[in-house]
Amino acid sequence: MPEYSLDEDLELAIRGARAAGDAVMRAFRVEQEVRYKSPEQPVTDADLAADRALYRVLAGERPEYGWLSEESADSQQRLQRRRVWVVDPIDGTNSFVAGRPEFAVCVGLVEGDRAVVGVVLNPATGELFSARDGGGAFRDGERIHVSDTGPGESPRIVASRWEMKRGEFDAYAEGWRVEPLGSTAYKMCRVAEGGAEAFVSRGPKSEWDVAAAVVIVREAGGRVTRIDGAEPVFNQPNPDWRGIATSNGAVHADLLRIASQPLPSRE
Repeated sequence: MPEYSLDEDLELAIRGARAAGDAVMRAFRVEQEVRYKSPEQPVTDADLAADRALYRVLAGERPEYGWLSEESADSQQRLQRRRVWVVDPIDGTNSFVAGRPEFAVCVGLVEGDRAVVGVVLNPATGELFSARDGGGAFRDGERIHVSDTGPGESPRIVASRWEMKRGEFDAYAEGWRVEPLGSTAYKMCRVAEGGAEAFVSRGPKSEWDVAAAVVIVREAGGRVTRIDGAEPVFNQPNPDWRGIATSNGAVHADLLRIASQPLPSRE
C-alpha cells in the first residue's frame, strides 16, 4: 500500500475541492428543487453533484482511505482505516439556496482521531483556505494568522443568522460586535485569517462541518473546542455532537463562559 505525505494529500484535497466547486457553481443562483432532510437542513442536486465530484477525485486516487460525507451513506468500515476523508460538499446550503456567496466546499483528512489536512473553498468568491498539520495556514497561497484582539477590545464574533434570530447572541451584545455570516467552516476560516476573533454555535454539528476548518484554525494559531470545552476528535462511530467554539485563543474563555449561560426565553 503506498504511503502518501500530507503535502501530497493536501494537493489532492485542493483538486477535489475545486472539482466540487465547479459542480456547485453551475447551479448557483439557478432555480432548482430544494428538499429538506430536517426543517433547517436543505439539500439540492448541487450538493449531490459536489459529493460525486469529491468522491471521484479523492476516493479515485486514495481508495485505501476511509470516507465520511454529509451526502453519502456512512459505513463503519471507515473506523478501520488509518486515514479518512471527511467532507461536506456544500457547507452552508441555506446561503447557497438564498443566493448569498457564503458557503463552502470542505475537505478534511483525519489520521487516527486527529484532523491533519484541511481545505475550505468558497467557490462563489474564489477564496481557498488550506492547511496541513505543522505546515501553517494559507488563504490563496498567502500565510494567515489569527488576530491578537483580546477581551475588552470589542472582539468580533461571526454568527449564524438563524441563531441570531433566535436570540442566541443577545448575551454577546455588550462588549462584542456580532456579524452575520453563512457556513460553519467559512466562519471558522474568517477567524483563522484574522477577520473576526470568534465564532460559536450551540446547535448540532457533525464531523464534516468542522474537520477541514479545525486544521486551518489550529495552524493559524487559533483554538477550536466543542461547546463544553473538550477538544474535538474525529472518525468516531457517531460523527455528531452539539456545539462548536472557535477563537483566536485570547477570547476563548469568555466565549465559552457566555455560551454556557441559559438562553433567553422567547415566549
